[in-house]
Formats: sequence, C-alpha cells, structure tokens
Amino acid sequence: MYEDYYGFVQPPFSLTPDPRFLYRSESHDLALQQVWQAIRRKEGFIVLTGDIGTGKTTLCRTLLEQFDEATFTALILNPFLSVEELLREVLLSFGVVSKDALRSGRLSTASKHELIRTLHDFLLSLVPLHGSAVLIIDEAQHLSTEVLEEIRVLSNLETNDQKLLQIVIVGQLNLMDILHKTELRQLDQRISIRCSLKALTREEVEAYVTHRLWVARGSTSVTFTSKAFDLMHALSAGVPRVINLICDRSLMVACQRQVSRITEDHVVGAATHLSIDVPKTKVKGEGPEGDSAPPRPRWMVAALAAGLVLLIGGGVYAWIGNPLELVRAPVDPPLPQAERNWLPPHVAPLDIPAGLPAIGPPPPRPGSFSILIGTYDSAHQVALVERELRAQKLPVYMVDVLQPAGDMLRRIFLGRYSTREEAERVRSGLAPPLSSSRVIPGELERRFVIPPFP
Repeated sequence: MYEDYYGFVQPPFSLTPDPRFLYRSESHDLALQQVWQAIRRKEGFIVLTGDIGTGKTTLCRTLLEQFDEATFTALILNPFLSVEELLREVLLSFGVVSKDALRSGRLSTASKHELIRTLHDFLLSLVPLHGSAVLIIDEAQHLSTEVLEEIRVLSNLETNDQKLLQIVIVGQLNLMDILHKTELRQLDQRISIRCSLKALTREEVEAYVTHRLWVARGSTSVTFTSKAFDLMHALSAGVPRVINLICDRSLMVACQRQVSRITEDHVVGAATHLSIDVPKTKVKGEGPEGDSAPPRPRWMVAALAAGLVLLIGGGVYAWIGNPLELVRAPVDPPLPQAERNWLPPHVAPLDIPAGLPAIGPPPPRPGSFSILIGTYDSAHQVALVERELRAQKLPVYMVDVLQPAGDMLRRIFLGRYSTREEAERVRSGLAPPLSSSRVIPGELERRFVIPPFP
C-alpha cells in the first residue's frame, strides 16, 4: 500500500466526502459563502448545483460542521422517498422522534398532515430559544414532482417575521431544468439563492492536490511535476473526483517504482489503469520514460554522470561534485531517542521513510542558524510565500507540525546560515510582513520546530 510507503496517516485521495479535504476553489468558496449567508439570513429556499464529481456532498458536510448547537440539521442522502418517508426522515434527523417510535409508535402510521403538524410544532418551539433548523437534500435531481411540491409547502412554514425552516436542495446541473418546469413554477419562484460549483482550473488542480497531500500528513517528499499537473487537468477536465482517481493510481504506480516524484508518465500509467483516453503523444511506452520502459538502475545513472565528468575534465568534477550525489539524495536521520522522549505526547516525530529523499530540513550543522518565516494553515498561503522566497533565490525549506486536534500546520524556514549575524542580515533584508520573522539556533531546531511556539 502506497500509504505506508509514503508515510500518509490516511489515504489522501479517498472518494469519501470528508470535510477536512475540502479545497476551497473560487467557485467552492463562493458557493459556501452564499449558502451560509442565506441560511444565516433565514432566506428559506436555496439551490446548489454542480456537475458529477465536483464536490457537492463534501461541501454539504462542510456546511453542517459550521453550525452551532442552536441549529438543528438534517441531511437527506436518499432522494427516492415518498412524501411521508421524507417527513419521517426529517423528524428523525432533527431528533424529534426516535427510530423505535417510527417503527412501532403512532408516527409509524401517521398521515402526511400529522407528520407536518409535528414538524411545525417542533419548529415553533425553537423560536423562543433563538434556535433554527436547516434541511439539506442531496441528489435532488432524482426527487419526484410530488416530493418537490411538498418541499415547497415546507418552505412556507414561517412566522410573521421569519422562515422556520431553511431548505437547501443539492443536485446535478439538470436540477435547474427540472425546477423550470411549469408544474414547479411556484417552487422556482421561491428560490432565493442559486449557486453552482465549477470544475477546477489548471492552477486550482495543483493547489487541490497539494492541499489533499498536506491534510493526509504525508512525507513532504511526495511531489508532482508541472507536466504531471498539466496532463492531470487535461484528463480530468478539472473534476475533483476524477483527479482523486488519477492521483490515487499515480501514487500506486510511483510506489511500485519506488520513486516519490510523480511525473506525467505515472499519470499516463494511472489513466491506462482507469481506461481514460490519453493523447497519442502520451501513449504508454512512447517517449524515453514511457510506462513500458523499466526505470534506469542507479548504478547506470551514476556511471553516466561519472563518464561525463571524466570527458569534460577533472576541474569540472570539483564543481559538479560526487556523481553518486546526483542520483541519491541525503536522507534525514531519525530523531534521536533523547529528543523523542522530550516531545509532548501529542506530537509525532517527523521521520522520513527509508529510501525517500529528504526535502525537509537540510542536514544539521553545529553552530548554524535558521530563519523562521512563519506558520501557516493554508496550502495557498504556503505556496505564495514559498514562491516569493524562491524568486529571491533564498534557501527555503519547510517542516510540518502536527497539532493536538489532528490538524497540520506548515512552517517555512530559510537556512542554514553559519552565523547569527548572517541570518539577521538576510532577515532584515526581507520585505514586510516577512521581515517579522525570527532567527533560531540550528542545533536547537528540532526542539523549536516540532512543538508549537508558546
């Protein structure tokens, strides 16, 4: 399993709608804000649409996690319900009745009118408590006309000054066509907010994949090349669910080859496994590193590098360095046992799996100093800061910090520098707000990096 090889705490590209993995693209962020504001303003009826696999269910679950204890919520995932079945599911989700009561109690045979009356009484009881109720129905394009009309009736439950129930119906793009039908005109007129999720752009695909790798708390050595992202965007059309499938299979292919840099050839291999058509120029086996070409052994690459050095001359050898270092990146040594014991119990040591290149901290140098730029909880912020620092040709490296609640923060450093004066000179030359960074001793870096600062 590649999760073990790369050190992931959980699968980064699972298809389950886990809110922690929601990447807020421009359209996702706008939709989340619009739905949230409409619910807070008690506007009644809201419609969210999006193509297959764009993340509608994940956004719904993210929305549910944002409500406080005074908000009662019901998420209906099964649209193939009768009116009475829908009403019973809503009452059950709100906690008005128990499963046993629905199976054998009076409500098990209650009429539609009795079920609506029970729901209305519950909603009225929330008014003096300043509570509210939100109903979210997923896959709403499958709802029957009868159920949609009943939803319109539920949206009419109100007092003189506010709606008692906020309803969000979520579905595929054809849901809008269904709502435009003549027999549903009254429902269509009551929609206060209409928002739609769009496919990801090329830049958003890269940010999306980076975000999921980060949330899965994997080794920082797992990277995708720019051409891999280009091909991934072309093959997936920017649909998150397809991106997840391609990335998952790409990591499987890369794990089999024991590499941590995912190239377009790995993406081609993934697409082949998924029966996704690939442009002819990227067909399996074409090109020097096609999927059918076996990976070159390290000794072959080292021999080629050494031969090149001998041909050019011994003087150039000193400039290039040992050719073996060109094909074998240094591995960050495990944290010493003494420092492991020093760590707080909720912090996991940042070990790198054997054989993987260390793209985290450089090897420690006694007496050296590093500049802590900042700690970030957004992959987008990290990308912006890293791009700015690398544009200035500064020595950037990053370390992930595991938090007690299971969240992951990323810290950006510059270094290492031989003296504090040198590090301070670099720090003072940074533009605000990066100039507010701090210099720390290199030999204490592990102790400073892993626990959060007080």
